[in-house]
Amino acid sequence: MVRMSTSSLDPAIAARLKRSADGLVPAIAQQYDTGEVLMLGWMDDEALHRTLTTGRCTYWSRSRREYWVKGDTSGHFQHVKSVALDCDADTLLVKVDQVGAACHTGSRTCFDADVLLPTAEAE
Repeated sequence: MVRMSTSSLDPAIAARLKRSADGLVPAIAQQYDTGEVLMLGWMDDEALHRTLTTGRCTYWSRSRREYWVKGDTSGHFQHVKSVALDCDADTLLVKVDQVGAACHTGSRTCFDADVLLPTAEAE
C-alpha cells in the first residue's frame, strides 16, 4: 500500500527520494559525535519535512500508522545535527544528539542486545 500524503517537503528533495512500495524511506539515527548507531526508523515526505524544519526527529510508525516525534512520550529526545541522503537516494542518515535511551526497550541503542558477530579482538 503506497502512502499518499500531502507534504511541505521541498519538491527538489522529494524528487530525489527513492521510497519503498509503501512510500517510506529508512532513516538511520546515529549519535553525531561518537558515530554510535542508535536506531532505524521510517520517514515519509512529511516526517522528513518535519525533521528538517523542527530539529527533532519525526518518524512514521508503521504499526500505529501515525507520526511520532522521538521523545514526546519517553523524554528521550533526538536533536538533529545533520541529515544526509545516501548515494542511491533510498536511505537517510540522521545525525543526532540523543538524550537518554534511543531504543523503546530503554537501551541506549537498538543494536546492543543481539550481537550476531562480535567485534574481533586485535591480534
